[in-house]
Amino acid sequence: MSVSYVLDAARTPRGRGKLGKGALSSIHPQELFAQTLNALARRGEWSAADVDDVIAGAVSQVGEQGANIARNAVLAAGWPIEVSAVSLNRFCASGLQAIHFGAMAVASGAQDLVVAGGVESMSRVPMGADGGGQDGNNKNLRKRVFQVPQGISADLIATLEGLSREDVDALALRSQKNATHAIEEGRFARSLFAVTDPETGAIALERDEFPRPDTTLDKLAALAPSFVGMGQAEVGPNGETLDQLAVAAYPSAGAIRHVHTAGNSSGIVDGAAAVVLASERFVEERGLKPRARIRAMATIGSEPLLMLTAPAPASEKALKKAKMTPKDIDLWEINEAFAAVVLQTTRKLGIDPDRVNVNGGAIALGHPLGATGAMLLGTALDELERTGKGTALVTMCVGGGQGIATILERI
Repeated sequence: MSVSYVLDAARTPRGRGKLGKGALSSIHPQELFAQTLNALARRGEWSAADVDDVIAGAVSQVGEQGANIARNAVLAAGWPIEVSAVSLNRFCASGLQAIHFGAMAVASGAQDLVVAGGVESMSRVPMGADGGGQDGNNKNLRKRVFQVPQGISADLIATLEGLSREDVDALALRSQKNATHAIEEGRFARSLFAVTDPETGAIALERDEFPRPDTTLDKLAALAPSFVGMGQAEVGPNGETLDQLAVAAYPSAGAIRHVHTAGNSSGIVDGAAAVVLASERFVEERGLKPRARIRAMATIGSEPLLMLTAPAPASEKALKKAKMTPKDIDLWEINEAFAAVVLQTTRKLGIDPDRVNVNGGAIALGHPLGATGAMLLGTALDELERTGKGTALVTMCVGGGQGIATILERI
């Protein structure tokens, strides 16, 4: 196989995911991804007609995000009708998985130019809007493999890892401080573009809307745990609560300590992002200078009740493919779905925390499910170039017990 090059990356600002309150909540998700496509096309040394395929991740593929949102976004962008498109869902890793599929296509020689990323309007298409729940409401599957909501899994991980409320709040504060610093220094400027109102052309949002720069440890400590009530829901065949079912699977936990809050969990936001992937042939024929290459990719499954611990083994799998170790990675982007996920992954792999999420993460910036993976890769690329460093690893936990990892090498 040949290499897969990254030519460019672009993303929208993240808007608050509240209908009528977030700056992007009035904009159809097709339009968010369409504007991302055109932001890339405007500044690239290629045209939309060169694109072999567009791949978009979206988690809640229903309503406005149904009907193959990737294809409709291509049409909404005014791109040639010959440009094909496909949508996919690997839960929170959907945007990064789209990049994986695009990288596979150009590396194999099957295609030469692919735009891949994702979109999620969590204000217009809320989590759970597809009605499938965690397991698709399959009672037979539920008897065989019981899954709990991710918030319960996050608190179970914190309990098993001995992470205190102070530990997860400290990680959250660091995310807010790093994001604030990155925004003040304009570190997101290269990938970020202003979203406009499709009707009026007026700017709807030009910078991330979710961060809270005034966050303090005292303010974080004052927030109530988010998943206590959920943990007491009686859902088992004999009236067991979610907490009891989780502890039955992991008796060493004793009792779940609920430490995750709205302040140390990922934020609900709207947004879209994409990257441009090119084959070696396309780069050479056009005389282009790629920004990076995809050095290794991996996905892995993990125990579906604990669910959120797969970033570490997924990263190890990718590192093995690249013949690298965690110490060889200059920058890490570990998706901040919940603070415990980042802390557990960092501890498991022995990573220097100062290399992790140096520009903040989803706790401060928000997690637009289908788009986040592509946003993280773009952030890693920009930071590698800003600092002159060589390698970054992007990894994410995934619903149902999965993990994904991508190793990016700057050129």
